[in-house]
Amino acid sequence: MSGSLRIGIVGGGGWLGGSIAASLLDAGLVQSHDLSLSYRTEQPNRLNASFWTTDNQELADRSDVIIVSVRPADWPPLMIDADGKLVISVMAGVRLGQLAEHHNTKRAVRSLPNAAAEVGKSYTPWIGSADVTDQDRAMVRAIFDACGTEDEVASESDIDYLTGLSGSGPAFPALLAAAMMNDAVARGLKPEIARRAVTTVLIGAGRLLERRHECPTDTVEAFVSYRGTTAAAIETMRAAGFDAAVAGGLAAALQKSVSMGVLP
Repeated sequence: MSGSLRIGIVGGGGWLGGSIAASLLDAGLVQSHDLSLSYRTEQPNRLNASFWTTDNQELADRSDVIIVSVRPADWPPLMIDADGKLVISVMAGVRLGQLAEHHNTKRAVRSLPNAAAEVGKSYTPWIGSADVTDQDRAMVRAIFDACGTEDEVASESDIDYLTGLSGSGPAFPALLAAAMMNDAVARGLKPEIARRAVTTVLIGAGRLLERRHECPTDTVEAFVSYRGTTAAAIETMRAAGFDAAVAGGLAAALQKSVSMGVLP
């Protein structure tokens, strides 16, 4: 799936769109001259060998696969006729039916990668419309495998939920990191030491979970069972409502995802 394949990214000048573009090139899935990217006001100074344009219809006409990477609020006025081509949305909330009707195609995919696509570590759930072919599915897998890891899910409600859980990407670990760093600095540690300690802890935890293939609950309970300093911290956090706060946050994200799909 390389060589003559032509991919266009509407919103390729943005963070996520640009990250997907770079991942596709790094993986050799598309050649620079077959990659089209659109921007709104100022062309980014990157991927200069690719085709840049402010005309989204021109981008669509040059492409076999069109990835739509704009804010959901900016999508309704985006009048692109995809004329039966494969259209992949990376927008939160926009339903498959809406996507297909809006862009004149029955081959639509709804997906939700996250910002870790920039470093090839995104998790991307996705689902295709009934007319998406096996070849289309292979293409979607190749695109999002280039950005990290992907799963085809069973329903759009799964995408709605995962919009908050995995679509938030680095935000939740970053929230935890910020709280830990703030506490460390408040207790007298130098900011650079606090940052290095916290960042290394989170990176190490991610790699450990990835390598050991065990449930995170098992890791937590192993520390609790040891009855040491970590157990004391975990039990205090839980008593303060840590689990409930996470569940409440994910519920709010789910509600927001569903509401974003309601067009004005």
